Amino acid sequence: MKYIAFDVETPNSLNNRMSAIGITVIEDGAITKEFYSLVDPEQELAPFNIALTGITPEMIEGQPTFGQLWPTIGPILTDPDGLLLAHNAPFDMGVLGKCIEAYNIDAPLFLKYACTCQMSKAAAPDLPNHKLNTLCDCLCIELDHHNAGSDARACGKVALRCIDWGVDPTQFARTYDVYAHKTVKPPKPARKKKYRNSI
Repeated sequence: MKYIAFDVETPNSLNNRMSAIGITVIEDGAITKEFYSLVDPEQELAPFNIALTGITPEMIEGQPTFGQLWPTIGPILTDPDGLLLAHNAPFDMGVLGKCIEAYNIDAPLFLKYACTCQMSKAAAPDLPNHKLNTLCDCLCIELDHHNAGSDARACGKVALRCIDWGVDPTQFARTYDVYAHKTVKPPKPARKKKYRNSI
């Protein structure tokens, strides 16, 4: 199974654009690919988000927009053989879906994902909390928190540790409706019509 851990940082409280994205691909229990980029959100950066992420207006000047990045990141994020992973995944999935819609990108209607926060609660229920930085402290995973590249890599490593502890990520898989921006029940396959044999 291929796992695609990703993390986004946002420029403000609207949470409908990215200022950075990190992606870590895991195959056969090992990290095989990593990607990180700052993103021009084409929106103002709020002081709170600047303080949280360290990303300033000067840093995003001249960086690619989400639409310009999509030819590179789209095939990774929408790989039909992969399962997206994120920590507190509904947030990251929501930002991803809103960016896809805002830039009028032709993307799959549904994406499969799993939340490593939920996985870690099943794997290690006795921890004081299951925030990414808490998990990384407990598991001795290096983390530069709120750097999208570091967060994505840490998310992937948390997933691998959960797998080592017997947690199956596919048991936590959900279906995200990219354009409705919400988790939904998976669409039912089309039923074949039955015809009565005429005599």
